[in-house]
Amino acid sequence: MNLLCPICGFQLNQRERQFVCPQNHSFDMARQGYVNLLTVQQKHSLNPGDTREQVLSRREFLEAGYYAPILDALTAEAKRLGISGQILDVGCGEGYYSARLADALGAELTGLDISKEAVRWAAAKYKGKQWLCATAAHIPVADGSADLLTSLFALTLPEEFHRVLKPGGCYFQVLAAEDHLLGLKGIIYDRLHFKEKNTVPELPGFELVRSVPIRFAFTVEGQQVRNLFAMTPHVFRIGKEGAERLRKTEVLTDTASCVLNVFRRT
Repeated sequence: MNLLCPICGFQLNQRERQFVCPQNHSFDMARQGYVNLLTVQQKHSLNPGDTREQVLSRREFLEAGYYAPILDALTAEAKRLGISGQILDVGCGEGYYSARLADALGAELTGLDISKEAVRWAAAKYKGKQWLCATAAHIPVADGSADLLTSLFALTLPEEFHRVLKPGGCYFQVLAAEDHLLGLKGIIYDRLHFKEKNTVPELPGFELVRSVPIRFAFTVEGQQVRNLFAMTPHVFRIGKEGAERLRKTEVLTDTASCVLNVFRRT
């Protein structure tokens, strides 16, 4: 997938382990195999995105297979639609979903995340893919590059996603449903507050092909309870009492509930 310079917007050309644009802006490939295209101006903090601890928790949890039904649903839909070619995963994390999806489809993969720690671990584990540290607000790839764009439990930016997808290309969006991880929430919060949630949004420039509910139960024990918690946004909201209850929880049976929306670029 052709990359664009995040500074001037011209195409980057690879010279061994370096990417250079016609304006002589250059970006080195890290030892692990990823390229950092996140400029200082695009950062909102010193180290944006998931921390090393969050990345490792997610990696340990996902590789244990607890969320395999989500991967299975992604793969089934992609095969049903006959998708191949180029996959772009926006908010790729440590690469669990998109690396396996690309291998199942025989497709090429470019994954990007604003967390340098996430793409560092993705690049170290999943070779033969293209991994970028970059912002989803300004995806550094050429217009019409991707046959499939995935954004799982991450931000949706319709205008930018529309730009980087080929005409007729697909966007796979996974959103958490209202009843996602109620068991975990019941431990860390004193009271549960339910808000109506639109899990099938209308997106300008896209038509909805289908919406697939994904719901399954699982049980975690010991450190995996903490890993599950660490990979959720609740890590930023938990109070002292909730943290103490979580610390004492050794076994948790919970239900994952989310929606896979399949959109086509119009």
